[in-house]
Amino acid sequence: MLYHLYEYLRSIEVKFPGMGLFNFISFRAAMAAFTSLTITLLFGKKIINFIRKKQIGETIRELGLKGQNEKAGTPTMGGLIILAGIIIPTLLFAKLNNVYIILLLVTTVWLGTLGFLDDYIKVFKKNKEGLKGKFKIVGQVGVGIIVGATLYFHPQVGIKEKEAWSVQKIDPAGGYTPTQRVAKYAKETSKSLKTTIPFVKNNEFDYATIVNEDGNPANWKWGWLVFIPIVIFIVTAVSNGANVTDGIDGLAAGTSAIIGTTLGILAYVSGNTIFADYLNIMYIPESGELVVFIAAFVGACVGFLWYNAFPAQVFMGDTGSLAIGGIIAVFAIVIRKELLIPILCGVFFIESISVIMQVYYFKYQKRRKGIEFAKANRLFKMAPLHHHYQKVGFHESKIVSRMWIIGIMLAVLSIATLKLR
Repeated sequence: MLYHLYEYLRSIEVKFPGMGLFNFISFRAAMAAFTSLTITLLFGKKIINFIRKKQIGETIRELGLKGQNEKAGTPTMGGLIILAGIIIPTLLFAKLNNVYIILLLVTTVWLGTLGFLDDYIKVFKKNKEGLKGKFKIVGQVGVGIIVGATLYFHPQVGIKEKEAWSVQKIDPAGGYTPTQRVAKYAKETSKSLKTTIPFVKNNEFDYATIVNEDGNPANWKWGWLVFIPIVIFIVTAVSNGANVTDGIDGLAAGTSAIIGTTLGILAYVSGNTIFADYLNIMYIPESGELVVFIAAFVGACVGFLWYNAFPAQVFMGDTGSLAIGGIIAVFAIVIRKELLIPILCGVFFIESISVIMQVYYFKYQKRRKGIEFAKANRLFKMAPLHHHYQKVGFHESKIVSRMWIIGIMLAVLSIATLKLR
């Protein structure tokens, strides 16, 4: 809103000192992060007190974990703090006519509402199972269809191909005239289903080629048959991965902040012609605006940690975890880095895989040697993986700290893929 106010004032030639700063993404991103932190830190306590008065406390399942019973009654639905910290700064500082910003706001509200319904059923209806799994999947598939269809059909979504290079002469004070190569991009945005493949030199893959085996350009119009299901799968997988990871104090929020910071860097270079040319990556017009959104996202996650770090004063619940997972997935798809998710979101990935492995290994052993043997010889002491380490004897704060370190290492590796090919 403030950006559009700035645009209006400029159009009627009203000026005041400093208003030009709103023209810079870096300034608006910094203000979004600052505002997000302010909202979560100042109003987080009020939201927690409101939740506590409404007796919205966590119902703890008996898992035999040390310190588990002490968490009973801790307010949940703290994801509302995160949602406020994301939505309000984005509305204030982002370009609200940007299709990518609109998509991410829809994703945030959609999955936040889905998670809220799940938490509401658990807390108020006293149903520990929450919203039935099939309804969660329907909700996640729904947002996946919206995102996939928008990215495929919307005219503002696309990339600009590099056409040629121009040589620009520079006349420094020293008197000599070196030359500088400057990339020249197409004037028009071209529709494309290209994405980035990590660790590959010519690192672009076009989803449309899957349905274009005979080389007939007419078949490219059917690319949505491949693209939309892929988007649905990614959104569902990452959203559930974040949900599974949210099991001990500070783990999901801290990991998400690390992932968000990395995505912000990737979005900035993808939306800047100079960096896109230098790094030889796809130039995605208007994607730089996403830095404002992700700055608010990181600020909200870090601010939430003030109350969620061990010992937690509030849990994010599905209200927060489903939303942050969906945001990360959609953001990565928009900047065409979704194939980097298994690396960047490695903590989510490992946590999800540990659950899948536990279930299938148990079924395999049950079929071979019976249920008693399967119960006594599980692959992990408990799934997801962070509970396994709790059972082994590690304190949850140590588990979280080490997961964060792993997340930072994976984030550095993800950024290195820009040149590591």
